[in-house]
Amino acid sequence: MRHQLTTSLGKTVKKISQLRGGGSALPGLFVEKIDRDFMRRTLTTLPMGVVLVSGTNGKTTTTKMVVELLKSQGLTVFTNRTGSNFTRGVTAALLGAVDQRGKLDADIAVLELDEAHAVHFVQAVSPSYCLLLNVMRDQLDRFGEIDKTAELLYKIAAHTTKGVVVNQDDPRLAKPAFHSLLTVPVRSYGVSPDLLKEFPTDDALHGAASLPLVKQPSFADTTMLEALSDQTARIGFGGTSHTVDLKLRGIYNAQNAVGAIAVTRMVLGDTLNVTAMLTALAAVTPAFGRGESIAVGETTYELVLVKNPAGFRLSLKSFSSKDTDTMIVINDDYADGRDMSWLWDVDFDSLTEGVKVVSGVRAYDMALRLQYDEVLIGTVEPSVDKALAAFMQQGTQPTRRIYCTYTAMLSVRKLLRKYTSVETVR
Repeated sequence: MRHQLTTSLGKTVKKISQLRGGGSALPGLFVEKIDRDFMRRTLTTLPMGVVLVSGTNGKTTTTKMVVELLKSQGLTVFTNRTGSNFTRGVTAALLGAVDQRGKLDADIAVLELDEAHAVHFVQAVSPSYCLLLNVMRDQLDRFGEIDKTAELLYKIAAHTTKGVVVNQDDPRLAKPAFHSLLTVPVRSYGVSPDLLKEFPTDDALHGAASLPLVKQPSFADTTMLEALSDQTARIGFGGTSHTVDLKLRGIYNAQNAVGAIAVTRMVLGDTLNVTAMLTALAAVTPAFGRGESIAVGETTYELVLVKNPAGFRLSLKSFSSKDTDTMIVINDDYADGRDMSWLWDVDFDSLTEGVKVVSGVRAYDMALRLQYDEVLIGTVEPSVDKALAAFMQQGTQPTRRIYCTYTAMLSVRKLLRKYTSVETVR
């Protein structure tokens, strides 16, 4: 009876929030206040349990890939599509998926969770599987130093009941001392030695030599990115190499795809239909705001989420600035991280065509950083509304790319709805 009442009240709050244009996590926060056990009761009914995806970079896109790969196997999958990766975001997503009685019609859940909130999640719901992507310096005001972030991921793995998949090229995730504490099978994914320089660890980015790259860790089963040319990836597993043409742009998404395959292989085991899985992978498009393309007339606006040095560096490396107009929007709300000093750890020399518009709460901080790299700047306008209008008027290229922090990305997507149809993700 309580479950149905919570469901009814939560759905009502969700509907009101949507009508008022409120945030996607608000209904979840409401439900957490009135019924803290709602999420656990709902998710523990799933026959195949939960796959938890966590790490510093790549959670949203990798989660979307895992969802599509599992769907290709005939499974009904629940996920938190909005990228709201706190526990209240998961609860809010559940309110949109359950029926009026609070029943969730799914075989398995695939959830992305912020490292700190994932630790609270696993206290309530033990995941069947977890996929740990990487450990990077991110939001120092929230997480502290990088080893603290690693400890959070270790706790997630310790609560996992059936299997753990780790990035073997991240020195903190490949630590034997970490794996020795686990009682479930551990598998890995990684890239070939020839490609390691394209996917630097946090230590490599910061010039540290205390934690060398782990090139050949001892894992019973590894899914490997063997070669990459443009968006064509050769991926090896089970003694066979497979070639996949990816729609997802950015070299980091090839690495994420390998992780998605690795955890899908672990979940399905011998029942895996490899052909169906690879066909589904080739069809995956970017998650919202993560390289998402939005057409306005004859112009394409690409939204690229950036939130830490490693992610921004790889994004700049993945997308050429030639024949492209560029805008950068930097906010410092809680979801973005308050400490923006990390901008000084990013090299912006690749923006050879300059930046048309700089915006956001920290527009002037961003503009100052660009000046130090002698990047030409057109307009500095803190108001995202005014800045986007200026960008649309001043731009001359058919492709216009907007690098933005999380809350800035949400604002830009909302503003673009004035000019074109933009997918609503709930």
